[in-house]
Amino acid sequence: MSIYIGIMSGTSLDGIDMVAAEFNGDNIRVLHQSMYPFPTELVEKLIALSQGAPVTLEEIGTIDHFLGLTYSNAINRFLDEHALSASTVTAIGCHGQTVFHKPEGDMRFTMQLGDANIIAAQTGITTVADFRRKDMALGGQGAPLVPAFHKGLFSDPNLCRVILNIGGIANISVLAPNQPVIGYDTGPGNMLMDSWVMQHKGQRYDKEGLWASSGLVNSALLNQMMAEPYFAKDAPKSTGRELFHAGWLGKQLDNFNDVLRIEDVQATLLALTAQSIANDVMKYPAGELLVCGGGAKNTALMASLQHALPAWHVTTTDERGVDGDSMEALAFAWLAKQAIEGKPGNLSEVTGASRQCRLGAIFYPD
Repeated sequence: MSIYIGIMSGTSLDGIDMVAAEFNGDNIRVLHQSMYPFPTELVEKLIALSQGAPVTLEEIGTIDHFLGLTYSNAINRFLDEHALSASTVTAIGCHGQTVFHKPEGDMRFTMQLGDANIIAAQTGITTVADFRRKDMALGGQGAPLVPAFHKGLFSDPNLCRVILNIGGIANISVLAPNQPVIGYDTGPGNMLMDSWVMQHKGQRYDKEGLWASSGLVNSALLNQMMAEPYFAKDAPKSTGRELFHAGWLGKQLDNFNDVLRIEDVQATLLALTAQSIANDVMKYPAGELLVCGGGAKNTALMASLQHALPAWHVTTTDERGVDGDSMEALAFAWLAKQAIEGKPGNLSEVTGASRQCRLGAIFYPD
């Protein structure tokens, strides 16, 4: 039996999700989980960087170091709070913070910051990071990586299951009987809704979708946003804040600013997330849609998904025994385990890579 710590901080920038899990063969037991907020200064730097603000190499290096220290401090706090000894942890799997993802073109790359050397040195624990670039070197998108983990957890020989993670970006893993796993980013999850509610109400998110529920969906705006070319692309595909950011929304609103209430924009953004997800889910045999991530707590969004997918049973991964708040962090604990054991972490049919491979670079504390 081995204990691994998994760390995920996603595009929503709401904080650091952390989980400690015990692996015994194919069996997984979650021991502890916590979430730690990012310093406000760090969030501001990350948003500016991911949206193309002018930046120097010194500033990139500073953010990389700042993140490494932030992750390290959170891990050491996590160990103290849960009475875990560093010596009992085999390794940490840290995704790092994505600041840019360009999976297509002649010079394809992805960039996650958070110096894993600092994490290993400050915690005394072997750390696995840089999970995406090996897959991209083999021609893949470098994303999504979680479907490989979902396959082992949720596959059912008699039922089509789609695992939907709604973080800043929404992504799906399609587990259909006797079919290869399919997985990709469907488009925005909470990101645009969070940006709009922060701009106009000073809140980090729209709790339970109550503000969105007070508005009316504007069909013309929704149809215009759904015309974004990303939605029509075939998988494998992946996206992030480099496309769906506040500037993208601003351009969408240019012709509507005089006729829309701010709550109507929020309602329409929720409809955009629901419709873009539903359009993809409907491509597969009706079955069970299991939702995880922050969006699973948005009551209005969950209701909208069920309305758009009447033939599907829409519920949460919690109902199938896996806490949706810990899902992605748990996946990176599993990916660290795969790396340490020399096993593949990607599914080439999902990412488009030429083959399966071990993912991640290993950083030792000594």
